[in-house]
Amino acid sequence: MKNKKERLQLILSLVKKNSIGSQNELAQLLKENGCEVTQATLSRDLKSMKITKVATNDGGYMYIIPDNNKLQDSMLMSGRNSMTAHQQVGFISIKLSGNIAVIKTRNGYAAGLAYDIDMSHSEEVLGTIAGADTVFAIMNEEVSHEEALKFFARFIPIDKSHY
Repeated sequence: MKNKKERLQLILSLVKKNSIGSQNELAQLLKENGCEVTQATLSRDLKSMKITKVATNDGGYMYIIPDNNKLQDSMLMSGRNSMTAHQQVGFISIKLSGNIAVIKTRNGYAAGLAYDIDMSHSEEVLGTIAGADTVFAIMNEEVSHEEALKFFARFIPIDKSHY
């Protein structure tokens, strides 16, 4: 890995794509992707990005990127977000009714997804409300369901055959 910025991007990507329960697991994934780091460096990186551990439904733990992650915020606001829909591993389903989208996620993922949607400052969505595993997104009344699905495909894996 050439520099810190690339390493931090790789950490973000790995945390989004995988259920990682320890620094050792993360260090191994980094190594598999060509980036060897010491435990001290990894610990500093996680702290600087405010990546934290949360309890999972199966009694284990996993790292998540919290809502107030300034690095993610700046990438979302500048349109340089490296997240792809397939990296949002907590997504379960989406249903549309009128101008409301109900997005189901795994426990603990809804707040982050809602935050990413809100930080996009789009014309399609007026705002979101998140619980532990559900996001309610209120869409602009002029947005068709097809347009809504195209918009949400930026954040969650939606089969393009749906729109």
